[in-house]
Amino acid sequence: MPRRQQPTARQERLGAELRKLREAAGLKGREAAALLGTDSAQMSQIEAGTAGVSEERVRRLAAQYSCTDDALVDALIAMATDRTRGWWEEYRGRLPTPFMDLPELEHHACYRWDVEFLHVPGLLQTAEYARSLFAYVNPEYPESDIERWVEHRIKRRVIIERAEPVPYQAVIHEAALRIRVGDRLAARAQLARILEVSEADHVTVRVVPFDLDEFGGAGAAMVYAGGPLPRLDTVVRDGPSGPVFIDAEAQLTRYRTLFRRVEAASLDPGRSRDLIHRLAKEL
Repeated sequence: MPRRQQPTARQERLGAELRKLREAAGLKGREAAALLGTDSAQMSQIEAGTAGVSEERVRRLAAQYSCTDDALVDALIAMATDRTRGWWEEYRGRLPTPFMDLPELEHHACYRWDVEFLHVPGLLQTAEYARSLFAYVNPEYPESDIERWVEHRIKRRVIIERAEPVPYQAVIHEAALRIRVGDRLAARAQLARILEVSEADHVTVRVVPFDLDEFGGAGAAMVYAGGPLPRLDTVVRDGPSGPVFIDAEAQLTRYRTLFRRVEAASLDPGRSRDLIHRLAKEL
């Protein structure tokens, strides 16, 4: 099997989880390699995600690592044997690699939480909102590049629009709803879009109002993608060069706690819709 030049975040995550199991078992890479009848270099590639691994090898490693968590082993096998080539593949080489990893992560997520303070979450954005946002932040981009970004963002909405959608919760600060990324007409259309989507049974939208004492959570913006097991969850945050993927268990616990705190500070869904309606009438 040829070595991958650019493994996806999902492939790297599989390798990282296998490495965690090995280290928990107290084995060195060369010892694990011997169990598979291979060498240390091949084992390093498997754990880096640059080399694939079969179901049989995942099961053999799990047994040698004394991993008795059948659900975890099954989840790792699903990651190892998945051959999905989703709609995002058409953008490979046309957008930075992390922006291919994000829709793949969303495609496999069991649920999705968003927390935003300055912008409407991407899954709730209208095309006009996304276009104004990308154009403002990237004034040097030609119009064709902006349209490619917008098209990619709109296609990501499939996870909450498909026949079997992902359960989705969004917590949005009132500031994000009031900032006019476009003109008044576009702002009104954006609020209408949020209200429309919030009516779906699998979608919950909550608003953190300005009129709130003792709220220090403005730095807790996140995308939280739930995996088949809590240890396989992923947090995505904005970095200088694009999305940053976080999967250390201690960090996952921290962000789960942060989400619950921000959620608890927000208005319930009904009062949130009332506030959004009121903001739309002010435009």
